[in-house]
Amino acid sequence: MAFVLDNVSFSYLDRPVLTGISLTIPDRGVTCLFGPSGCGKTTLLRLLLGLETPQSGEIRGDLSLPAAVFQENRLLPWKTVLENMTLTTPSPDRAKDTLRAMGLDDTVFAQFPRELSGGMRRRVAIARALAADSRWLALDEPFNGIDAQNRDGIAALIRDYAETRPVVLVTHHPEEIALLDATVLTL
Repeated sequence: MAFVLDNVSFSYLDRPVLTGISLTIPDRGVTCLFGPSGCGKTTLLRLLLGLETPQSGEIRGDLSLPAAVFQENRLLPWKTVLENMTLTTPSPDRAKDTLRAMGLDDTVFAQFPRELSGGMRRRVAIARALAADSRWLALDEPFNGIDAQNRDGIAALIRDYAETRPVVLVTHHPEEIALLDATVLTL
């Protein structure tokens, strides 16, 4: 089932961020929320994830069991890469396979996030979301810090995921929209 936002409004304190937003996100494929900084893209993603509640309007659809990649990696520093992965998937084999698909070799499994480069940490964060038993995926600026070669491979994995489930993407980069073959909803 698609996600439907019907006349949704949201403010932080007395500062309106979203006013009367109505849109539909299809039940599969990549949908990009696009617009200038400060227009409410991340806030809208937070509403879909249930991290914020609209002050008015309605959000319909089965938003349960999301996986998310936030602007920050949100890896637990006291857990190894594999331990971080198994927070979202009960299968260590699935976690390992997803990390390998991200271009990370087996040596990273026992490392802690602080021992990895920024791009490697970002790939682990994306891998954790893709390996999760989720019904949909939220991506907020997912390719920050990732080189072009790895970005292309990760984009292919995200497109595969989106064949059967919705992906909601927030980005400022038109080339990422094209890379993910995303439908654009401009805010």
